[in-house]
Amino acid sequence: MIQILIALFSGILMGLTPAPINAWYLAWIAIIPLWILTDKSSFLKTILLGLAWGFGYHGLALFWITGIHPMTWMGVPWLASLAIAFFCWIFISIWGAILVTIWVVGKNLFSFDTKNKLINAFFRVIIGVSFWCGLEFLWSQTDLWWSGLAYTQSPNNLAILQLSKFSGPSTIAASIVMINGLFAEAILALINVRRKSFYFLMSLGILSFTSLYILGSYFYHLPIETPQKNAIKVGIIQGNIPNEIKLYYSGWLKAIEGYTTGYQALATEENIDVILTPETALPFFYNKIVSNSSFYQAILEEKIPVFLGAYGNKGKDLTNSLFTITDNGEIFSQYDKIKLVPLGEYIPFYSFLGKFIDRLSPLDANLAKGKQGQIFDTPFGKAIVGICYESAFSQHFWRQAREGGEFIITSSNNAHYSTAMPAQHHAQDVMRAIETNRWAARATNTGYSAIVNPRGDTLWKSGINSYEIYANYIYRLQTQTLYVKLGDWLTFVLLLGSGFLIIIGRKNLYKKNNN
Repeated sequence: MIQILIALFSGILMGLTPAPINAWYLAWIAIIPLWILTDKSSFLKTILLGLAWGFGYHGLALFWITGIHPMTWMGVPWLASLAIAFFCWIFISIWGAILVTIWVVGKNLFSFDTKNKLINAFFRVIIGVSFWCGLEFLWSQTDLWWSGLAYTQSPNNLAILQLSKFSGPSTIAASIVMINGLFAEAILALINVRRKSFYFLMSLGILSFTSLYILGSYFYHLPIETPQKNAIKVGIIQGNIPNEIKLYYSGWLKAIEGYTTGYQALATEENIDVILTPETALPFFYNKIVSNSSFYQAILEEKIPVFLGAYGNKGKDLTNSLFTITDNGEIFSQYDKIKLVPLGEYIPFYSFLGKFIDRLSPLDANLAKGKQGQIFDTPFGKAIVGICYESAFSQHFWRQAREGGEFIITSSNNAHYSTAMPAQHHAQDVMRAIETNRWAARATNTGYSAIVNPRGDTLWKSGINSYEIYANYIYRLQTQTLYVKLGDWLTFVLLLGSGFLIIIGRKNLYKKNNN
């Protein structure tokens, strides 16, 4: 029982690393207790320890999801709302805990012993790193993905985050697991009275972390490209429309008034090129915006293009879309959100859950997923687009950067949850800017809107739950990081290498047992 509590506590330490607490340094030691406690543990004990650590981490890091309560504005009774919020938190926490459990079981299962104890330690570290990266890659292909290890370092540890330019988030995750593994193996060597191995592994861990930090610092201090011919002055409107009214008539009136006023104010700024609005800033069909809104009339009068968040339509369903509206009021391009939030924006197993879940939504139609492979052309070149939840999916931004995206725009609501979620959302966008080496502008409904440069510096960040407008320059870039060129090559190399080691090790062990 004590060991399970220790595992839970160390998982909680990892849960303190993401925004808004930002205790990123704990990530480099928080896996050590789990690594040591599961060394040569029984199968059942290993599972329990993995679940405890995973629940501690994901449960605390994602506790903000309980902020969906109360949902009385949607007609959900207070107690039912509390139960739904609690269920969502428990479900995603267990989902993350299962990942950790599979990792720790797999790490022990595929490890093997040779005569050389130091080599055994290296094998365990390599297998542990490879298996973690492989699991995170698979997990990120699902519709439930947010709290990978890399985001524990964002937005404050910018030196280490520069390493993501090599192979995306897996570079950061691999580094964290490697350092934890070396330190853990050093402590195990000390416990087993192998002092030389202890000093060697501990020194190697410290040297590795120092080297990674120096390398990241070098990249962080490289000059940032600001080609004036590629400058785009972006105006941002943070409308601050509470969710309680956002999808109802009173919210529509407030949105039209707020975004029209903000647009007109930004239009007076010198050299404004385009104005960016949040996700579903005007929460109705585009044709309604054209037919009877003061916002559309302002576009025709001021003639400043807009990236507008609104609903499109796909048959009988809605699309959560971002439109490029030109200075003459025409639609230049449309991007439809691909990564929808399960239960929030689409219903898994609709035939079973649809009738119940539909009662929880104020929308009259379901949201439809956007088409894979969309390219968002603008009058300023190709843009990399993320709408809200998509910020968590590195490969979503990687694909668009590889296809020629020159700058990032993200459009989000963020009004659903506690203030921890907007802080983590901002951290996700900081990572996406670094990985792709792109300037980013982000507009949110209630915060945090921001301008981020390619090394992750936040040049401006709005307040929370406030109406704000702001304008500044971002720059179109065409350079490609190694990650943009090759994708997540590191995970592939690690899995291939560890697979080779496992085969060789098992083969030698088989020969030994049969001699």
